[in-house]
Amino acid sequence: MKQFVQRPAALATVLGALSALALPPVHLLPILLLTVPGFLRLVGQAPSWRRAALLGFLFGFGHHVAGVYWVTHSLFTDFGRWFWLVPVAAPGLALPLALFSVLPALVAWRAAPGWRRVLGFAGAWVVAEGLRGLLFTGFPWNLVGTGWAFHPLPLQPAALIGTHGLSLLTMVLAGLPLLGLRRAVPLALLILLPWMGFGAWRLGQPDPPAPGIRLVLVQGNVAQDVKWDEAQRLPIFRRYLDLTREGTARAAGSGERVVAIWPETASPFLLAQDPEAVRLAALSLAPGATLLAGTVRAEWGEDRRLSGLWNSLVALSAEGEALAVYDKFHLVPFGEYMPLGGLIPIRVVTGGMDFSAGPGPVTLSVAGLPGFSPLICYEVIFPGAVTGAERPAWLVNITNDAWFGVSAGPFQHFAAARMRAVEEGLPLARAAQTGISAVVDPKGRVISQLGLNATGTLEVSLPGRVPLTVFGQTGPILPLTMAVLLVFLSFVRNRSETGNPGVH
Repeated sequence: MKQFVQRPAALATVLGALSALALPPVHLLPILLLTVPGFLRLVGQAPSWRRAALLGFLFGFGHHVAGVYWVTHSLFTDFGRWFWLVPVAAPGLALPLALFSVLPALVAWRAAPGWRRVLGFAGAWVVAEGLRGLLFTGFPWNLVGTGWAFHPLPLQPAALIGTHGLSLLTMVLAGLPLLGLRRAVPLALLILLPWMGFGAWRLGQPDPPAPGIRLVLVQGNVAQDVKWDEAQRLPIFRRYLDLTREGTARAAGSGERVVAIWPETASPFLLAQDPEAVRLAALSLAPGATLLAGTVRAEWGEDRRLSGLWNSLVALSAEGEALAVYDKFHLVPFGEYMPLGGLIPIRVVTGGMDFSAGPGPVTLSVAGLPGFSPLICYEVIFPGAVTGAERPAWLVNITNDAWFGVSAGPFQHFAAARMRAVEEGLPLARAAQTGISAVVDPKGRVISQLGLNATGTLEVSLPGRVPLTVFGQTGPILPLTMAVLLVFLSFVRNRSETGNPGVH
């Protein structure tokens, strides 16, 4: 009995960790054909629901430790202060995330072997993904459907059923080997052929007309450990000014309206409130150009004490006029604010005062530009929550992934951003501090990009948007409803079948 307890537990953890290879940047989706059936066999042999729940937790723990290991990299920016967190950061984040894997394990344990178990597990997995994006401010990172973001062809059904729908199809496919080769192959073809056929059809549709906007994405490539160094503030600012000046000068020859975009908190000065910084930023722009810049925004009370802090995007004209301001609304727990009323005194990013949340999501209207939805950092990872009441013409994602160095983190973040473009049928402009900066069309095709640790600019014409997608109209309701129906279907039994749960 002791060997039975230890070996399945260890195996479940290993299978969960191997499943993370299906995610960006590896995209080894076939690994799921091994790990998911293996896990379902373990669950089917569990003698009780408690043992099945434990196996589900361990599978999720292994999956998330391997999937979010890169959070540890952020601690090395101030290693002397945070060294004690290095061994526990990724496991500490994986622990609450692993709880969401208990539900699919219990559904699989309760369902009868065969197709019911496969469908029940897949449906419950996606329900759990939906809950993970909603509860406790939400963290829908590494949805299984993002594993298909290696090519635009398999991404196209996301315009109908979103990334959650792709996760559902993926987990159904992953469980098919349990049905045997003779049944699995035709069922897999029944799913994959329409899937890829729709992708080819959608990619073959004519592209919409471009709105006449020339984007200049500025990637300053500033390492996080020097970003807020007082001696580096002016050199960093000058780097952005020089890159912007050169990029907008080249873009001005296109005859299109020029928009320069800086990453999240790119300005080391309070760009919305520092007159000299505003003047210099305006001088770096070609005549008639607009700057969308990431910056910190602050307010002070009558006693000259800091009363508010915002992670913001500021739109500036070439004449130095502040055209619009957007404040980030979906803040990062333990990074930008302390959850639980500050009971856990860890704040890695700000080191002091909490950021305040702005209203959002919104569509910003800036004179001469089509309306856009600004998304700062991980606001872009939430399916169905990236646009306001008024549909924008494009998405603008500014981020600072310098915290995570050369790791899986920036690739996973970029994959999530691509998924939002397909889901909403909107082009995406993404400016990242150290990369990946890119322009993505509404079908998820990368028009141009700057990789990690590159310094420079991208000058690209903004693609047009396609008509409102099904997912853009309904959000995650359709795929999550499909997932719930599969869970209920997995419990349907014939009269000849017993309803007794247990080892099966």
